[in-house]
Amino acid sequence: DIRAKCLGNIMRVDVGPLGGSLLDVAVIINNTAIVVTPSIAAQCGFSMKSDSFGNALIYISLQNCFAQNVDDELFTTALQLRLQGNQFSQEEVYQVAETCQYDVWASREVICDYNYMEVMGLTSGCLNKSCPLVSDMQKRSMDAGFKATTIVFFTPEGKKPMSLLAAQQRGYGIGNTPTRLVLRSPMIAPETFMQTVSKRQLLPENYLSTALHIPKLKLLSVYALNRTITWYLPWQMDPMTSSGQFNLLEVHFGINGQKLDAVEMQAREYSVALNDFYIVTELPIGGVGGYYESHIQGDLYYVSYMIEPMLELLWTEDATHEQTRYKVFFHITTHLLPQPLELIDNTVPGEKMFRMTLGHFAADVALMNITFPAEVLSMPDCSARGFNILEHMSPNTSLKVFTLQVPFADPARESQILVFPPSVSGGYNFQTMVGKRYMTPSLAQHYDSMENGTHFSFVVPFSAPDAIEASSTRSRLDIVLSNPETNSQIQELSVACNFPSTLTECFPNGTMTALALKLESVPLLNPSQLTLADPSCGPVHSDDRYAFFVFTVNSCGTTRKFMTNVMLYENEISLPDELLMKKSPTSEEPEYYLKISCFYDINTSQTVAFNTRLRRSEPYAENSKGQLQVVMRLALDDSYSAFQNYEEYPLAKYLQQPLYFEVELLKSANPLISLELENCWATQGKDRTSQPRWDLIINGCPNPADPYQVVFHPVWTDARVGYPSHFKRFEIQTFAFADGKDDMSTKLFVHCDIVICDSKNPLGGICGGQCSNPKQTTKGEMDDFSFGVLQHSGDLICLRKD
Repeated sequence: DIRAKCLGNIMRVDVGPLGGSLLDVAVIINNTAIVVTPSIAAQCGFSMKSDSFGNALIYISLQNCFAQNVDDELFTTALQLRLQGNQFSQEEVYQVAETCQYDVWASREVICDYNYMEVMGLTSGCLNKSCPLVSDMQKRSMDAGFKATTIVFFTPEGKKPMSLLAAQQRGYGIGNTPTRLVLRSPMIAPETFMQTVSKRQLLPENYLSTALHIPKLKLLSVYALNRTITWYLPWQMDPMTSSGQFNLLEVHFGINGQKLDAVEMQAREYSVALNDFYIVTELPIGGVGGYYESHIQGDLYYVSYMIEPMLELLWTEDATHEQTRYKVFFHITTHLLPQPLELIDNTVPGEKMFRMTLGHFAADVALMNITFPAEVLSMPDCSARGFNILEHMSPNTSLKVFTLQVPFADPARESQILVFPPSVSGGYNFQTMVGKRYMTPSLAQHYDSMENGTHFSFVVPFSAPDAIEASSTRSRLDIVLSNPETNSQIQELSVACNFPSTLTECFPNGTMTALALKLESVPLLNPSQLTLADPSCGPVHSDDRYAFFVFTVNSCGTTRKFMTNVMLYENEISLPDELLMKKSPTSEEPEYYLKISCFYDINTSQTVAFNTRLRRSEPYAENSKGQLQVVMRLALDDSYSAFQNYEEYPLAKYLQQPLYFEVELLKSANPLISLELENCWATQGKDRTSQPRWDLIINGCPNPADPYQVVFHPVWTDARVGYPSHFKRFEIQTFAFADGKDDMSTKLFVHCDIVICDSKNPLGGICGGQCSNPKQTTKGEMDDFSFGVLQHSGDLICLRKD
């Protein structure tokens, strides 16, 4: 299914569902198909996204490099879409062309997408009666036949002139129509920089006609709290205005480029409001328009919610009477959200059919098989046995559930026991015994007993004296209904419950607590002998039933991992090695092992209370500025003098041919800090937490289990390297990532965690440790970088920059 839509100054093409096929996009110009590579997409105004339903969304600027333009009103773009690896045929090719009419141009139009920024400014003439006039200087320049030859970039280091040809070779898109000037910059262009929005910083008037000023504005703030996403976008963006006074005329909100009216926004529970500084957008997590993505961490199921809202602003400036239309697409991904699975028994005995519902799952989850006590059945096997398995989307969310119906007569039910709650007729006189006590009026009040004439219920706490505590996490309650007149039992019921108490707690100050319980499977265990990963860290309190640990996340052998929007701290509780060695070899008692973990949101704000007091001395602060930025490159050889260009990817490499990586700390002149590598690894998926995983560098050292160990290269001062401590260089050999399988067509990604260290205060760990191999240094975490590897059959590997 292929559909094209005109959405204001952009066009969107929907393709899908792809069904696992790979989609190649090419643009047709003069009967020639030109493949849209990532570099061409950023330079020419294309972006492509996908969702968990298998659909591809292609966004195209109307003023893209290949559009047929008629009087700046009609824009036609033709695409060729090639699907490879489709389950029905090896290759399918489709062509789609769409003509969009757009004649309401503002004086200046700005588009911000994830891979490029685009500015379109009016050059001369007027496209409609409401169009504001351009300055006399600009008119004279165009009318006199002047031709632009140089573009000037405004950077924090100063003005940077560049010829148009050189700018285009560096990936910038520059063009003009009879009335419009189009300037387009990739997000990763060297001249882009972060800039804080200021109310007092103004730019020269009409800078679009003389210079390119495309800062990567630091103006997007997102918070996810209480199942609501809040997006703050400043509406007073001084770097994009040329005068101090302007009026905000229009604010439009949309999803995936499609504007929504007030009725649609209310139905989806979206809201947009303005305060003195921001446009505040609120979106419910799980709402229509977004989708969930699945994650597995420690055998627990998590989801992250993804949505791409759009805001379009239109303002006019009082001094120049010029209008600016600003459109920003902002992809939002929440941190990992726990999604406990729920199994609901909807069985009705009269239907002679077991009915169960399991949910809720993200759309990317597929049901592969069902495990019964005596067998494992695939979906075709279940269908052949007469099981009815259905998949349903939950109302008003993008989550789904599975329902299973199994006939009573099927052999799979033989080892299953169903317990139904007791139902007692209202006219029946009976007594209730809970444990060894009768349910007196006072006890019934203590247990919140309720009855309505046909049913009764009550709540018994886990620690109640009437409950039989079999272990620290398991308890049983015996209930007997009897007839007081005949002293005969009406019904006897025994209820056993497992109580998975909170074993681990995570506190905002970096403190972790863990409760290790003695289990029935290890009757000889002495909890006081348990320790954390560091054997010197024992429990702060213990008895014959449990051990209680309190420690900080930077102690006792706790490890740290960076994941999407969260940090994961992990430790383990077990017996020390010396006690395990003393254990009798004939003992059949299993070893005790408990893994504990804490997730900390990276982008979460916390509220703290404080008291003020008078200063004892005047404060002192050292001057500092800027942000630490890091880049990862792939060198051509071990001289590290030349590097692969972005447009040259993917690259072909033979197996065991070396790859030379360089990681550099940018724009820092502090010789007392150093960049250190902590962990580097390879995955088959873009998600840095995906499995399987091949460790290359562990805690700053080459993985000792890797047959092709990482080789570190020294860094010396030269014309390009001013501070060797700001660089790290390492070499890996290309290897078959297929993990022993025949499929060699999997994408692979290489990730690295880094640390910025202070030589004055190394704080130990990565910044102060040494590798076991004296030839390899261990140091170094602040961000992660990825290179993707695309494998082909045989012994070739292609490397693609992520």
